[in-house]
Amino acid sequence: MGVAIRAAGEADRELVVRLLDAAFQDDPVSGWVFPDEEHRRATHPALVAAFTDIVFADGRIDLTEDGTACALWLSIPAADHGLDPEHRDDEGPAQLRAAVDPDNERVEQIARLTADIHPAGRAHEYLWMIAVAPERQGEGLGTALVTSVLDRCDRDGVPAYLEASSARSRKLYERLGFELLGRPLDLPDGPRMWPMWREPRG
Repeated sequence: MGVAIRAAGEADRELVVRLLDAAFQDDPVSGWVFPDEEHRRATHPALVAAFTDIVFADGRIDLTEDGTACALWLSIPAADHGLDPEHRDDEGPAQLRAAVDPDNERVEQIARLTADIHPAGRAHEYLWMIAVAPERQGEGLGTALVTSVLDRCDRDGVPAYLEASSARSRKLYERLGFELLGRPLDLPDGPRMWPMWREPRG
């Protein structure tokens, strides 16, 4: 049986934020950005809310009909680096830090480091984040969300890009046709991220 997927609207914002927060609270990169667990529990929702608002403004959020999984996508023009000009310039990461956690330089640092490795020169679909409710992980919901867009990429001849934030997610994306792009990103005194690229399949 297929997974029913729809485009999320503004009325789904809090649901999307809750999904992202629950799925990424214990992610290695989130743990690096917010090393103190209590602080992470309190502040992480504001970070994923900021990401959600950016994608609602400039991209698309796909949501399973039952509200248990979501994927945040941006369509990136050939000359772009993944975020609209307001968030892509030098001020964007600093503004993000000021809005989310002003005393935490890693909020700004992660935004700058991922922007630095984002490929330019070819239009592509950027999977910024994907989240499945913890109690529903392993059921294929995330794969269904990703493949629905990859199928369109294949039809339109458009590549796709993402950064895997764990070895487990990297293996999933490799099964979907993504390959490591350049070298992994080793966060300072932190975990590794894998920039991954997928050419469209004919």
